[in-house]
Amino acid sequence: MSFLDYKEKIVCASKYFNLDEMIKIYNLGITNFGENYVVSLLEKKEQLKHLPNIKWHLIGHLQTNKVKQIINEIDYLHTLDSIKLAEMIQKYRQTPLSCFIQVNLEKSDSKSGIFVENLDNFIKELKNYDKINLIGLMTIGSHDDVVETEKIFIQLNELKRTYQLSQTSMGMSNDWQLAIKHHSDLLRIGSLFKGVI
Repeated sequence: MSFLDYKEKIVCASKYFNLDEMIKIYNLGITNFGENYVVSLLEKKEQLKHLPNIKWHLIGHLQTNKVKQIINEIDYLHTLDSIKLAEMIQKYRQTPLSCFIQVNLEKSDSKSGIFVENLDNFIKELKNYDKINLIGLMTIGSHDDVVETEKIFIQLNELKRTYQLSQTSMGMSNDWQLAIKHHSDLLRIGSLFKGVI
């Protein structure tokens, strides 16, 4: 089983790649690209605007002071994690934006995201913002613990069902197979592409 068997689920984490490499990835049939940083996304989007059908995902933490310059340039935000950010999106976004709430299931201080005990209230509050189209939940697995990562992925799926959301964004280059096992809708794949381009 190759990760490329799941092209429709892959968001290429393109911070790892220059423009020539991104074009090679695009030619493999990948049309979803995710950047961690606002400046990088804006630059790459401008340089690749000749390629049709690319969807741009912001997969890194979005600081509120960067919202104005980026929010109308992306198709998906994977890292919604505060009401303050929601307020800024509401202020500057022109049309509803497809968003994932980042959920911190490992309760790690080094990771962004909403703790699960705060998720219910957060989702209720988001209903006040019509520029946010909440489509799902995102999480990051445990860095070096497969058992813990599987628990995290199972829990995210349960939360998706509980809140009747349509998608999960989970799984990266080191744990994408586990994410597929647990029905992830989007995989954020970066370094794996180095072996195929």
